[in-house]
Amino acid sequence: MASTIRTTTLPSGEALPVLGQGTWKMGEDSRRRADEVKALRLGLDLGMTLIDTAE
Repeated sequence: MASTIRTTTLPSGEALPVLGQGTWKMGEDSRRRADEVKALRLGLDLGMTLIDTAE
């Protein structure tokens, strides 16, 4: 699947996606793990390459 996520270019020339996924609060409830993994995989399948893991 081709990426449909737009990018922006930094002054250094590096391109970054303008949209990413946040993971805050993920992994805190084991009962939600399967849904959280599915959400991350869907984002990757849709072309998201930025995953923010900071709180």
